[in-house]
Amino acid sequence: MAAVTRVPFPNPISIATHKCVYSSSRTRLPELSAISSLKAKNLRRFSVVAMADLNKSTVLVTGAGGRTGQIVYKKLKERSDQYAGRGLVRTQESKEKIGGSDDVYIGDIRKAESIAPAIQGIDALIILTSAVPKMKPGFDPANGGRPEFYFEDGANPEQVDWIGQKNQIDAAKAAGVKQIVLVGSMGGTDLNNPLNSLGNGNILVWKRKAEQYLADSGIPYTIIRAGGLQDKEGGVRELLVGKDDELLKTETRTIARADVAEVCIQALNFEEAKFKAFDLASKPEGTGTPTKDFKALFSHITTRF
Repeated sequence: MAAVTRVPFPNPISIATHKCVYSSSRTRLPELSAISSLKAKNLRRFSVVAMADLNKSTVLVTGAGGRTGQIVYKKLKERSDQYAGRGLVRTQESKEKIGGSDDVYIGDIRKAESIAPAIQGIDALIILTSAVPKMKPGFDPANGGRPEFYFEDGANPEQVDWIGQKNQIDAAKAAGVKQIVLVGSMGGTDLNNPLNSLGNGNILVWKRKAEQYLADSGIPYTIIRAGGLQDKEGGVRELLVGKDDELLKTETRTIARADVAEVCIQALNFEEAKFKAFDLASKPEGTGTPTKDFKALFSHITTRF
């Protein structure tokens, strides 16, 4: 009698559990393939987004509540494909004034520990903090004479333009920041400049000291000594660069805040702007050719301080 081979019958539970494998593999495999393809596409899309984020430069502008600082912060946010912009302001009121976003930090530059969270993780720092003189009450132009100015307690140029900027530079260096753009003012070569007499603050003296500290820090820097700031449209004038206050001896001693803001951001894009210090002004609107080639502009600068 021939031997009979016994074939074990599969467990019914196993069949029910794995029916997609036993009975429907031909219909399921294309679906699995489609899912895998979709996952791959999503992964590639995620990778592209992640790479784009990695390519962004995280930039903090301090003094973001000021008239020029607001413009820089706005420009950074408008160029979100290039920059992850942050702001540092002194009060909640200033934060709300520029939108109240979570990327706006509140801190006191005179206290190093209060600005550390804003600086942590950034690639570049744009410093636009400055002591602001206030006019003493009671001045009447009709009576002739000149107005008198003062600085609020704790907010004089030594505390803000020297100690405050030194704190920012030190914090940036500790955090490994790759570049600092510092906005100062023309006139620092002249101790008798009228700006130094405002409130007896010697504001240009303290600004110049902070600039020297930055230049000696070893961090790649761009020091912009702006001329008289004007609340005018930017991008419509030919910009001029100079050194040692030579532009103060000409008729071109002013510049739009919007142009200063643009130069601050453009300085982050070109090696030609690093380890440079320069005066900045512009020709009157309607004369010359509006500056568009910022690499060429920075290439004209030869002074390190």
